[in-house]
Amino acid sequence: MATHDAGDPARDARADYDYQSDEVSRTGLVSDLQQVVDGDVRFDSYSRQLYATDASAYEMTPIGVVFPTDTDDVAAVMSYCADREIPVLPRGGGTSLAGQAVNEAVVLDFTRYMDEVLSVAPDAETPTARAQPGAVLGELNAELAPHDLKFAPDPAWGDKSALGGAIGNNSTGSHSLKYGKTDAYVEECEVVLADGTVTTFGEVGVAELREAADPDGDIEARIYAEVVLIIDEKRDAIDEAYPQLKRNVSGYNLDRLVDEAEDGTVNLARLLAGSEGTLAIVTEAEVGLEPVPETKSMALFAYEDLLDAMEDVAPILEHDPSAVEVLDDVLIDLARDTEEFADVVGMLPEGTNSVLLVEFYAEDDEDGRKKVEALRDDREGEISFGAMEAHDEAERARFWKLRKSGLPILLSRTSDAKHISFIEDAAVPPENLADYVADFQQVLEDNDTFASFYAHAGPGCLHIRPLVDTKSPAGVNQMEQIADEATDLVVKYGGSVSGEHGDGHARTQWNRKLYGDEVWQVFRDLKTAFDPDWLLNPGNVCGDHDMTENLRFDPDYKFSAGFAPELNWENENGFQGMVELCHGCGGCRGGQDTTGGVMCPTYRAADEEVTATRGRANMLRQAMSGELPEGEQTDTEFMAEVMDLCIGCKGCARDCPSEVDMAKLKAEVEHAHHEEHGASLRERLFANVGTLSKVGSALAPLSNVASEVPGARILMEKTLGIASERSLPTFHGESLEDWFEARGGPRVPADEAVRKVALFPDAYTNYNHPEAGKAAVRVLEAAGVHVRVVDDVTDSGRPAHSKGFLDVSRERARTNVEALAPRARDGWDVVVVEPSDAVMIQSDYLDLLGGEKGPEASRSGEQYAEPRTADPEAGLRANGSDSLATAAERVAANTYAVCEYLDTFDFDLSYDAPDETLTYHGHCHQKATKKEGHAASVLRDAGYEVDALDSGCCGMAGSFGYEAEHYSMSRKIGEILFDQVADSDGETVVAPGASCRAQLGDWEGLRSEPPHPIEKVAESLD
Repeated sequence: MATHDAGDPARDARADYDYQSDEVSRTGLVSDLQQVVDGDVRFDSYSRQLYATDASAYEMTPIGVVFPTDTDDVAAVMSYCADREIPVLPRGGGTSLAGQAVNEAVVLDFTRYMDEVLSVAPDAETPTARAQPGAVLGELNAELAPHDLKFAPDPAWGDKSALGGAIGNNSTGSHSLKYGKTDAYVEECEVVLADGTVTTFGEVGVAELREAADPDGDIEARIYAEVVLIIDEKRDAIDEAYPQLKRNVSGYNLDRLVDEAEDGTVNLARLLAGSEGTLAIVTEAEVGLEPVPETKSMALFAYEDLLDAMEDVAPILEHDPSAVEVLDDVLIDLARDTEEFADVVGMLPEGTNSVLLVEFYAEDDEDGRKKVEALRDDREGEISFGAMEAHDEAERARFWKLRKSGLPILLSRTSDAKHISFIEDAAVPPENLADYVADFQQVLEDNDTFASFYAHAGPGCLHIRPLVDTKSPAGVNQMEQIADEATDLVVKYGGSVSGEHGDGHARTQWNRKLYGDEVWQVFRDLKTAFDPDWLLNPGNVCGDHDMTENLRFDPDYKFSAGFAPELNWENENGFQGMVELCHGCGGCRGGQDTTGGVMCPTYRAADEEVTATRGRANMLRQAMSGELPEGEQTDTEFMAEVMDLCIGCKGCARDCPSEVDMAKLKAEVEHAHHEEHGASLRERLFANVGTLSKVGSALAPLSNVASEVPGARILMEKTLGIASERSLPTFHGESLEDWFEARGGPRVPADEAVRKVALFPDAYTNYNHPEAGKAAVRVLEAAGVHVRVVDDVTDSGRPAHSKGFLDVSRERARTNVEALAPRARDGWDVVVVEPSDAVMIQSDYLDLLGGEKGPEASRSGEQYAEPRTADPEAGLRANGSDSLATAAERVAANTYAVCEYLDTFDFDLSYDAPDETLTYHGHCHQKATKKEGHAASVLRDAGYEVDALDSGCCGMAGSFGYEAEHYSMSRKIGEILFDQVADSDGETVVAPGASCRAQLGDWEGLRSEPPHPIEKVAESLD
């Protein structure tokens, strides 16, 4: 067959047809494609920008995006594009780390419609499952769990990664020592070829291939001819060029092809593993399954130095572990300084600078203990100076938590220099690890940077992310120089430039050096046989990608927020640093069937990229960096299409590995939008709901009857946009403040009290649900606490803050801090019944009032020397010498949600709880600040059985669920929670959040608003 020596034909074709700038051409494409597919066709600028990035350092705006519904749609798109020489990119979850999921092409996103697990054959001789390419691995394994089976490859983001992407990358994970890579499990693939032909690849005899091969035939015959040529003529070259390594996913999967051919059969589906969508488009896949291990045991070995740990890997492998993971001194030191991981690091022996985490699969606990004991007898004291064991699930989870502490820390850097994944997964044989690491450390030193070394030591695949600033020309040169020298090292030590995450933009250019000219040409010939015009994800694997081109942040990158941020941003690069923080891992893309965690509720309901934190963060950055028209970020359309469905749950601040705080970002942008375009009457009403509630309480019960007048609900929806289907809050004529005053104030004298509490009367508790406030008073007084409901405060500012009225929320924060700070100094604790108001005081007040840096000036990136306040003397009014910022910090440090307070100080209370099981749903703001566990703990102390749901946001989100245009989304998010409640064995549902209780109260499964946990605690008092 003729060799393919020309440049990339697809690039040549694109040079004649500029899809990026030719709006007329794109419009014609949309019209044509809409006529041939049933799925969605989106070529608008927002959709294209949403798919311009993945989890890598790269960014390329696609021609457009198609969401196919079935194989016929895929074939139609491919046929249409082939006729016009338009590139096509099949894409899964967009979690690729090397840039293989971004290109100037028509993107096919399979995760919206083609995401089904089609069948499972658990009882077959070889158990298998058949699924579409958009099926998420986590959801696939959830369907397999009842059969005690799993899809074995376990990439770190498997709960967000798609099966098609796993095949495209030939993915693996921590347990590759046992399971190998995805190619070992691919049995059969239905595919669409580059001309639109639909066919099936699977196991086939080499003799049969020879009969079907024809270099001058149709596309399938030409593919078979090229495969036969490789088997017959290129085996020796392949054997010589390919590293003897379990973890090699660079180039095409030719070593497996020629090895299988020795037995007379090959599986052409496995040739697609690691091809990154450059050979064919997978539309269905049948994959083999493995049994879930009975149990596991673990050992953790401590070392004085990383090189010592590397020396110990090969001897440990002789004991047949299922995983061997490493963590170096850089990450151990960083983890030690974080609240979340400090306790885990604290369990390590003193002097530990590196650890190896070793896991064994075992038949039972005794078997696991024997394996760990044998390993300790062999290795402890040889190089390691200490070892620890973990056998029960909780202790094993602690070990894995330590191992997984690395990535969130590395990805939370907000400076221009970032830990980039361009040589992250180079791999070498384990026996060469120590020498390889020593040489790599020298490469980093020679290039004036550093990196951490962590992850898969067992198969020799270390994750190494050097700190590089690609916004500078020097940084880009540094990046390429490190990659060049790293490639030399992996060649020297018999390794691969990619042991896990693929070639993409980052590593394609190094495959020629890795494999040599002959095998490089074999790659290109195979690519040409499958894809004569090089239209499928062009440039990857054996194309002409330059790793320094198409970087997300490059020397030409510019940033302008377009407004001066109002909040305090205490991180490197301030507001800009947060806007640029999302690295694209897709952790926010919890699917519709995913439960657990908070992030990201609107994506779970809508299954749309723009509703995920990643989508919003990317769009915001692109608007502020010039990828969208100037001023787009505060434009009404941008607010409606991009920011509107962020419901401010704060889940991303906790669940996102980088801790992207989208709720805080939205508050800034929404405030700027109000300043520029004004605000609606409804927005202002909801921002001042505390004042409305006060009026409603004064007019009760008339105010409660008014909304039930026939036609009143419809009128409210037409005039104010308040959903007619939604039950409205009821008002109490006697507020909590009125009740407390009428009862005569505190019942526990201050001089006899164990503590003193200033109970903050949040608007909802005060006017709508004073029973919860009364219960709080009763429980606190039973604990011997002197309680006073403070009456010199205003509402917390949460409603105004959530609607982007930051000037209003700042003024209310100032008023409350000035009232509460003197009490906090005098030893009083501030206790709040409503969790969102508690978090407002604990956290958001610091953003509004705290920090000497103050808000930053967005255009220049410089920061104001003083906080922006309307009154420069305001800080002095809080209390004597305290600045307003210090006063806010004092109040925040002494503020507690009511159950948090009871749990924190462990009061001596006597309970006689009824025999009752409770289903507890925590508030998302408390979950974001890791405080949700207190209520369940207090309820258990009170004698209840508690099923604490691992639930996300209820979907009500303050005013969001009352707004007519958001009602259906609110309910759809709520249905995820409703299903969890329905599956719980609890007799009574409890929830601390007013919004949560309103959402649950409107659910047909309850039909009445559940109580606050403090009410159940009060019921149980003896």
